[in-house]
Amino acid sequence: MGGARPATMGRMPPSNGAGGAELRVAVVGSGPAGFYAAEHLLTDKDHRVRVDMFERLTTPWGLVRSGVAPDHPKLKSVSRIYERTATQPGFRMFGNVELGSDVTHEDLAEHYHAVVYAVGAQTDRRSGIPGEDLPGSWAATDFVGWYNGHPDYRDLVFDLSCERAVVIGNGNVAMDVARMLCLTRDELAVTDVSDHALEVLAEHRIREIVVLGRRGPEQAAFTTPELRELGELSDADVAVDPTDLEIDPESREQAPDQTAQRNLEVLRGYAARPSAGKRRRIVLRFLVSPVEIHGESRVESLTVVRNRLVRGDDGSLRARATDRTETIECGLVMRAIGYSGVPLPGVPFDTGRGVIPNSCGRVLGTGGEIPGVYVTGWIKRGPTGVIGTNKKCAQETVDALLEDADAGRLPAPSVDDAETFEARLRERQPRLVTYAGWEAIDRHEKALGEPRGRPRVKLTRTEDLLRVAAGELED
Repeated sequence: MGGARPATMGRMPPSNGAGGAELRVAVVGSGPAGFYAAEHLLTDKDHRVRVDMFERLTTPWGLVRSGVAPDHPKLKSVSRIYERTATQPGFRMFGNVELGSDVTHEDLAEHYHAVVYAVGAQTDRRSGIPGEDLPGSWAATDFVGWYNGHPDYRDLVFDLSCERAVVIGNGNVAMDVARMLCLTRDELAVTDVSDHALEVLAEHRIREIVVLGRRGPEQAAFTTPELRELGELSDADVAVDPTDLEIDPESREQAPDQTAQRNLEVLRGYAARPSAGKRRRIVLRFLVSPVEIHGESRVESLTVVRNRLVRGDDGSLRARATDRTETIECGLVMRAIGYSGVPLPGVPFDTGRGVIPNSCGRVLGTGGEIPGVYVTGWIKRGPTGVIGTNKKCAQETVDALLEDADAGRLPAPSVDDAETFEARLRERQPRLVTYAGWEAIDRHEKALGEPRGRPRVKLTRTEDLLRVAAGELED
């Protein structure tokens, strides 16, 4: 199986604690999962560890930079923890380095005792309904990347000239998409939303956003703060049909958890609240699933089916379609139904679950655990949990790695010189971005934002980011 090291390679001797040999670890991915793994490794008192972090983009932080909504600055402040990790002795970052072209898994295995993959879930899940590829039908991941200034998405063009949009999904991403379509120019102008998106979002013509959940309100995946925020928008009403909150007897067999109870309280408040006549309206619907997107040259409408809840053999509640359908006229459909991982060159992959197969973070091949190869974050467990969930996930993986180091189960690198590896890497990728390069980008963006009363103005083109990192573009 890809990812296994040669059977003839020697093993690292069992660790002798902090005074023993230095443990070299490569972490691939610089999002929360990668930085939490680096933190646990570098602050462990019983081992001397060097961490080299590899990132495809020129900037770190993963979804903290490119996924968290611009109007949620408190969530973005978690990056201060990662900044402290980056100051730890033994930490280096190599950005603008792509696995498979600039560096391979075999390269990393040759130079490091262990490799930890923390690459997240990089693509969206598709609904698989007819019409999904019509213009005007988008993955929420595209929209989120676009308004957050991710270089891969900055040149997308979203036609927001229709009067009604539909968001498919009942998680926090769906809430973010609905909310971003309702923020006023003044609300957007104090955030770090990308400049190209600010103008489009401030001037669009959409007046109604319908959010569809395939199950009931008690099963919704959004958190109560995200739900409550909708009711605080200055220019958008929130509408909920009271009949949608009449809980099916099937779902009453088990008492709702605290989050579901709080969500129901908020939803009942929306259902009882009269319209304030605001310019836009968010409609929250439950127990409906998309069936088909219609249109000649672009999205014109969406057919949905009414669902009922049934209990599966495992006791979980599942949505089952009835024979009741309706068609919603709309010009935009955003699917926010989850993320999925993508295969990495030379690393095993479970295509069904969209993750790297593993046991407590130890990567599994056809012959069992692959020595020295680990995984953490969404690519380990699937796209579940919040940012902080990655800390516990990373701790489990690092515990497994250090346990293997202590037991002498880690393969010894065949090249015992970390500086040699950096030199080889720079030959392949001369425009490599170090952490100092990222700090230059960070200063530059903040300087652009300060006179405009914004936390930063993001650079959204890779060439500009590379020039700033190299000191070629002044503030």
